[in-house]
Amino acid sequence: MLLGVDVGGTFTDAVLVAGGRLYTAKAPTTPADQSVAVLAAVRAALQQAGAEPAGVRGFAHGMTVATNALLEGRGARTVLVATEGFTDVVELGRQARADLYRLCAAHPAPLVPPQRRVAAPERMSPDGPLRALGPEGAAQVARAVAACEPEAVAVCLLHSYRHPEHELAVADALREHLDDAVHVSLSHEVVGTFREYERAATTEVDAALSPLLAAYLRRLLERAAEEGLPEPAIMQSSGGLADAGTAAAHAAFAVLSGPAGGAAAAALLADRYGEPDLLCFDMGGTSCDVCVVEGGAVRETAGREVGGRPLALPMVDIHTVGAGGGSIAWRDPGGALRVGPRSAGAEPGPACYGRGGTEPTVTDAHLVLGRLDAATPLAGGVALDARAAHDAVAGLAGDLGLTVGACAAGIVRVADAEMVRALRVMTVERGVDPRRFALLAFGGAGPLHAAAIAEELGMSRILVPRASGVLSALGLAAADRRRDRAHTVLLHGDALTAPALSAGAGPGAVAYDVRYRGQSHELTVRGTGPEPAAVREAFEAAHEERYGYRDPTGDIEVVTIRVSEVEPGPLVEFAAPSTGAGWLEGPAVVALPEATLVVPEGWSGEADATGTIVLERAA
Repeated sequence: MLLGVDVGGTFTDAVLVAGGRLYTAKAPTTPADQSVAVLAAVRAALQQAGAEPAGVRGFAHGMTVATNALLEGRGARTVLVATEGFTDVVELGRQARADLYRLCAAHPAPLVPPQRRVAAPERMSPDGPLRALGPEGAAQVARAVAACEPEAVAVCLLHSYRHPEHELAVADALREHLDDAVHVSLSHEVVGTFREYERAATTEVDAALSPLLAAYLRRLLERAAEEGLPEPAIMQSSGGLADAGTAAAHAAFAVLSGPAGGAAAAALLADRYGEPDLLCFDMGGTSCDVCVVEGGAVRETAGREVGGRPLALPMVDIHTVGAGGGSIAWRDPGGALRVGPRSAGAEPGPACYGRGGTEPTVTDAHLVLGRLDAATPLAGGVALDARAAHDAVAGLAGDLGLTVGACAAGIVRVADAEMVRALRVMTVERGVDPRRFALLAFGGAGPLHAAAIAEELGMSRILVPRASGVLSALGLAAADRRRDRAHTVLLHGDALTAPALSAGAGPGAVAYDVRYRGQSHELTVRGTGPEPAAVREAFEAAHEERYGYRDPTGDIEVVTIRVSEVEPGPLVEFAAPSTGAGWLEGPAVVALPEATLVVPEGWSGEADATGTIVLERAA
């Protein structure tokens, strides 16, 4: 038996694959300690299957502990050690405005305040030391750090991606002067690539969040052991699993742990359906995550910003917006109807959950419009209160001067617009035509919005898996194990040779970050050997696709070599119990085990052999 558990902002989902069948369960997320909801969902899934924990041979977990802490600016008491003269590198950043046309907008404050930034009396160049640190210099740094009484330390020295000797010396001194419980993150171990600001910011995030994630994983491992479950593997932002020890040591690797499970599921289903090109949106209770599967593979990126903070780490290319079933609708100062990003979350949840929520949400709007059945509890046993939903929407409708029905319809349309905008960011704004893709809709609220979003984007085909409401958890159960390494090499001219590229690679799938010399950023190319001519051709094809031109006479530079060691995940085979839907002709509403599908007029389809509902739009 294989087990996948995904923690969302509103619900925690569990999928158990046993004997070729799927058993699913939901439990309300417990923000104070997510492991409580994890075990509740696991017990419910095992009970459905009539199985015992001892029979589970694989347990994979995606969570939002690191994500939430980063977005909220929470973390352990952290000290930053940087080269003398560079201690403010994270605060200075790139000297770019947070928003070009909003002068009052600000970047998030660094996780380490000025009084806890320690200067290291050293200077390393790309070719070696200009100013040696020495044992006394390292001890001086350690004493200054100890005086700050830290819970974590981030060490980021100049050019340590190539010469880590001084960082290692600082780490040795810190071990002598600090308690063993203090976490230490070294930038060359966390990132391993150049660009000082991004490397320092990522290391700071890693140090500040790792103690929080480690504490959560300790509780989870203890509870799992008490239940007789195996140790869970943890989903990384890259879309692959790592052991719990690796995740606890480097929380930055798991900042997008939750959304990455959905991307893993999308790749699994692209192969299962024979649909290599999918535009995927995962709409849960708190947010909507969007990704693209092209040629059967999920797009990846070498780094991105999360909560306004750069993370220079490999991760699945996901765009997230605050539009979920629990997103709160409100009237802005200009009198316009807005939805999100604030969410009712799991506590108290939407007004219709009957747990004390009074503000109108997207879920309340769907209930008012009759798209959800008040007589049927949601997955997880949540009973719906139609009167509470009506009252919540009515309050906003009065402020806007609308009828209750018009207000509810407006809430849904505004939420649709937010998700369409996110999907356009991943397609139209990158030169990709969404009309040639099929739309894969999942998450508890995704199928409610699928057809409206497809119509807005000009798409004509929708896939809704039977287990759409818990698909991210299914993706976790089938995910690969993965380890990523990256090393900046800066090879060009006569130095750019096949032996040099091979020496910097090693075992695993290799990718190269390449640019024309003089450019400030790179494009990542994959699927090519170490021959410079092959790398050049792949880069120029990517450059032409992205920017519309290539320069055959330009000198190229391989900046970074990236290696991914992947151990394929288990082959998940499962039967396809009936969805209860034969041929569908819109308008119709279809109740799935953990979600609800709205089929508008002009759409029709049926369930295929996997239990997936395939809808087509009339020409």
